[in-house]
Amino acid sequence: MKAIVYVTLKPSVLDPQGKAIHHSVESLGFKGILDVRQGKYFEIALEDSMSEIDAREAAEKIAKDILTNPIIEDYRVEIAAGS
Repeated sequence: MKAIVYVTLKPSVLDPQGKAIHHSVESLGFKGILDVRQGKYFEIALEDSMSEIDAREAAEKIAKDILTNPIIEDYRVEIAAGS
């Protein structure tokens, strides 16, 4: 089983890296791109014997306590079968 955690800056937080990427995208001639926000992606391998509820609880706790700064970041957890 695998937990996938997406971490993004809260909408109210400035994203200078996203702005730099947006500028580069525009410089390369891409049109219609309104904004770019960067984030982080984590895959956490879990024992297959864990229930989906236990896996989600563990991943949520890891995301909340370790992977994010709750003042400036949001997170989303997905649970996927297999590795």
